Amino acid sequence: MSKLLFQGHGSYRITTDDNIVIYVDPFIGEGYDVPADIILVTHEHPDHNKVEIVKKKEDTVIIRNDTLRLGNIYNSTSIKGVGIEAVEAYNKNHSRYQCVGFVLRFSGLTIYASGDTSTTNDMKNKLPGYEIDYALLPIDGRYNMDIHEAEDCAKIINAKKVIPVHMKPMELFDEEMAESFAAPNKLVVRAGEEIDL
Repeated sequence: MSKLLFQGHGSYRITTDDNIVIYVDPFIGEGYDVPADIILVTHEHPDHNKVEIVKKKEDTVIIRNDTLRLGNIYNSTSIKGVGIEAVEAYNKNHSRYQCVGFVLRFSGLTIYASGDTSTTNDMKNKLPGYEIDYALLPIDGRYNMDIHEAEDCAKIINAKKVIPVHMKPMELFDEEMAESFAAPNKLVVRAGEEIDL
């Protein structure tokens, strides 16, 4: 069974049914000792790009915001059986030309790793048709959309489960913010907690 370990802030580790290990936006928390097959960096802010803390294999692939995006063109790839598609991510603090989100497909699952963002055109026009199983959305309201905007995005995306992340800048997790996030199909995952997908 595939698993997701929420390391805290905007960092998490996914392990597929085939034991492919994917890190998203490494920065903080524990659990970087499992060697990575894939490391995804949505943008180069220092709280999202600490690839040096991740244990790597000889053939670890690092995908950064500009790996699959060329200007306004967002591309896809497949690595070790994991489909990876870049999608829009942007707001007043994050340029659309320096940030992406990722849609991951593996083991019959579709995961939306939004990165730092507010509402995007892709959320409205593309993602609702993807039948997303898990969407991870920031809710901090300082660098990204606030809780209410994230709730609206969750309704638009219509994922089976929505996990709030990136709650308070530089903090692993905030219980009060997580509980106040009232999106449909909310799933609270606390820092250091691993769930079955």
